[in-house]
Amino acid sequence: RFSVFQCMFYELANYSYLYYDKISIGSVSEQERERIKMKTRRLGKTGLKISRMGFGGIPIQKIDEEGTKKLLHTMMKRGINYIDSARGYTVSEQYIGYGLEGIRDKFVLATKSMARTKEAMAADIETSLKNFRTDYIDLYQVHNPSMEQLDQVIGEGGALEALMEAKSVGKIGHIGLTAHSTAVFERALDLDWVETIMFPYNIVEQQGAELLQRCAEKNIGFIDMKPLAGGAIEDATLALRYVCSNPDVTVVIPGMAEVHELDENIKACSNTEPLTEEELAKMDKIREQLGNDFCRRCNYCAPCTVGINIPSVFLFAGYLQRYDLADWAKDRYRTLSVKASACIECGKCEPRCPYHLPIREKLKQCAKDMGE
Repeated sequence: RFSVFQCMFYELANYSYLYYDKISIGSVSEQERERIKMKTRRLGKTGLKISRMGFGGIPIQKIDEEGTKKLLHTMMKRGINYIDSARGYTVSEQYIGYGLEGIRDKFVLATKSMARTKEAMAADIETSLKNFRTDYIDLYQVHNPSMEQLDQVIGEGGALEALMEAKSVGKIGHIGLTAHSTAVFERALDLDWVETIMFPYNIVEQQGAELLQRCAEKNIGFIDMKPLAGGAIEDATLALRYVCSNPDVTVVIPGMAEVHELDENIKACSNTEPLTEEELAKMDKIREQLGNDFCRRCNYCAPCTVGINIPSVFLFAGYLQRYDLADWAKDRYRTLSVKASACIECGKCEPRCPYHLPIREKLKQCAKDMGE
């Protein structure tokens, strides 16, 4: 089942209850659904009170402003108040801004920028404010810096200066950082301006597990991304159950584009019972199937010199290689305008991959398996 793009959870100290029912979302009326509210947590040292489940703003790029508005209004009714976007998510900020008109005060709004200099970050903050149609953003994050880029961010004329200035005048409320590298994660824990950290954590990605504990100890909010490993984990309910079982995760942000995905996420995250032996065995099988050498579909490898949609190639190949769905996978693969065999091995994609995948070699294997 491939109905959820991303989802999440956590449970620590300092949470309160609005109202949350363990009933099956699919079995209740619309009126009953609207009474269901999420638990709330404090987002680390920010002091912000947020819902246990948040909203990841990547998938709404594929819908429109009205669809986003409908989704955000439904989220408000369900008690979900945390929104994540980014300057790099094309129209995401604009769609969210449209959808928030009249209900902005009901949400904690977070976004992020890959700007590394003061000038570029200041410009991005202004763009985000304009896109969101608001005069303040609750959390602004430094988006996925390398160790070298982090030096630039905190150095003279770096992006941190713009963030601090924006914070001092109330344009942003708090400052965080996102990462895919454990080295950057660990370093961020010792930076006194970092109030939140976003990092991948799921059934197969355990590289940051020990650092999650340090987040909790330092009262730094932990935002979990990629609970489904970028779509590589097909069993969404199991994936979410696993993430929710870790008390050091503050909030998880599923990507959603439709109301039915929202309801499925709520249903999946409502079961707080301990993981069963059967579930643990299923997770072991998933780890065996995926290992660590798989694409998380973060799309940082883009743009490909010849136009290959690398994450999609790897996604379809995964269905063939791991799940024995050859016909279905090949049919989907044929819809791609540029196939894996078009790779010219320029290598520009590989340094961009935060997981250091051998993309060129994997594309060769995909071309072989798919027959083109």
